Amino acid sequence: MVILYPLKEFRFPIIAECITPDAFEGKTANEIEDLNVWEGNRQKTLGQLFKVADDKTENSRITLCGNMAKIRRIGASMTKGEIVVKGNAGMHLGEEMKGGKIAVYGNVGDWAGSMMKGGEIEIHGNVGNYSGAPYRGSKLGMQGGKIIVHGNVGNEAGAQMKGGMIKIYGNAGQFVGFRMRDGAIYVQKDCAGRAGACMVGGKIFVGGMLESVLPTFTIDGTKAKVKVEEGETVRGPLYVFLGDIAENGDGKLYVSKARNSHLGYYEKFL
Repeated sequence: MVILYPLKEFRFPIIAECITPDAFEGKTANEIEDLNVWEGNRQKTLGQLFKVADDKTENSRITLCGNMAKIRRIGASMTKGEIVVKGNAGMHLGEEMKGGKIAVYGNVGDWAGSMMKGGEIEIHGNVGNYSGAPYRGSKLGMQGGKIIVHGNVGNEAGAQMKGGMIKIYGNAGQFVGFRMRDGAIYVQKDCAGRAGACMVGGKIFVGGMLESVLPTFTIDGTKAKVKVEEGETVRGPLYVFLGDIAENGDGKLYVSKARNSHLGYYEKFL
């Protein structure tokens, strides 16, 4: 297991896509220290910014200890192994991740799991905006894998999602599942407006209050419970909405009936 300790409190963003089990595999501690990173606009080596310790066990595991909020692209494109962050982590965590697992015991910045294709990210804190979403101008967001957030998330979680699952056990911001094509998003608590805007496929589950349902969704019925995945079920009753019909979409939006009495007027259309 390789353990990284920051040598100072960072003032500038650190671009460190080399912090992956793939990049560390087969390297000694000295070779890991020689890997290149960027501190602001200056190229540095990993060893100039971190103390690198290798206890010669669990070669596929990396542990980062301390506040890593300025460290971006941890676990980018990783295909295997495990990364554990004992503190906060920066933007683009697990970007384009293909396999393995990342666990963060703190908060994470924007674009966590951006465009990921496989593996699992579990965050025991809050997350910024655009979880699983693509860069501006790109058309494909998350395509596979799983993101689990035990806290709250910002806006546009799962934007342009094409596969995989995002589970949010706190609250979510606006535009959850924006332009979603496939996959599933579960929000256990409250969700801000515009959920599922422009979606054409996939499923969104809201167990708490949803501010409003877009007028381009139509009510299809109610359900007593809905299965999110094996071992996890949302118990209702739940309203079932179809949309976004402005995009000829056939996505499904499940919303708790008990927590959303303001949506009761839709029942006259059943």
